[in-house]
Amino acid sequence: MDKVSMMQSRPTIRDCKIYDLQRIFYREGNLTPMNGGLDIPFDIKRVFYIYDIPGGENRGAHAHISCEQFIVCMLGGFDVALDDGFNRDTINLNRSYRGLYVPPMIWASEINFSSGSICAVFASEHYTESDYIRNYNDFLQAVQSPIARKNEP
Repeated sequence: MDKVSMMQSRPTIRDCKIYDLQRIFYREGNLTPMNGGLDIPFDIKRVFYIYDIPGGENRGAHAHISCEQFIVCMLGGFDVALDDGFNRDTINLNRSYRGLYVPPMIWASEINFSSGSICAVFASEHYTESDYIRNYNDFLQAVQSPIARKNEP
């Protein structure tokens, strides 16, 4: 999808959703399966995880042009600050069986990590630097352009 098409159907923070993942209970430990396109709302092309984050530190602080993400707190806890250029929300993640879906063109920052937290991210695209918007003012300019505003509810 090109940049203009993305702006015309621009996601908002209302499109960011918490998913309760399946939990299979065993005496010797629980299991949570995650299947791309079934449990996660897209096919998974990349997985990465963030760890050894000092308590109170922040990560992320960027948006993607076309990549979708599914964020899971595997251990500990942290917040995800979401911003669509018009509205903001903060979601707390602290359970390994809950994930947060973040569509493209949402500024997301993982903040307030507790010590020892592990954050796993499942992505719809392989890493491509050109898919990132790392400057917040550039992000605001992209989402608040006349093309993007034309389709505001």
